Amino acid sequence: MTDNEDQVAGLLLAAGGGRRLGGRPKALLEHRGRLLVEHAVATLRAAGCTRVHVVLGARADAVRRRAALDGCVLVDNPAWEQGMGTSLRAGLASLAGTGARAALVSLVDQPGIGPEAVARVRAAYRDETSLVSAAYAGVRGHPVLFGAAHWDGIAATATGDRGARAYLKEHEESVALVECGDVAQPYDIDTEADLVHLE
Repeated sequence: MTDNEDQVAGLLLAAGGGRRLGGRPKALLEHRGRLLVEHAVATLRAAGCTRVHVVLGARADAVRRRAALDGCVLVDNPAWEQGMGTSLRAGLASLAGTGARAALVSLVDQPGIGPEAVARVRAAYRDETSLVSAAYAGVRGHPVLFGAAHWDGIAATATGDRGARAYLKEHEESVALVECGDVAQPYDIDTEADLVHLE
């Protein structure tokens, strides 16, 4: 097994404007004394990603000013209002030419998914043809790992809020599912009611 330390880059999608949260960007919500975007970066790092790219959109200036994101590559997505697909495309484009052979994609609004689950998905990386997804009771969820051989195909189909869903469905038989339901809770912070998950 080759050392995949630098071959798998962390890609954090943190551009959303929190439309259903009264326009509060999710990256700037607090959880356990720090911003969600900091929490998510720390999770990727703890899972072994030494290179982390963070896609910013809503109130990107405020996120840059307030969040401690030292050592991360910050990627601006001016089209963030068009949905998560644009962030995924911007993030994958930012990894081109870095030497990364896979992107481990996580979402800023899922603090219930910790380093253990992320590390499991990362450990399933084999080469740039890898397609890996966390699963919860057998149902595909996040994080997901995309080998570089898939980036162009994913970018071509990532539209609106669907991200890579269409691509993964089309390549279902190639996706390795890694069960994480025993170590993580895949809830999203989407609405006011979801704020109960934040501590």
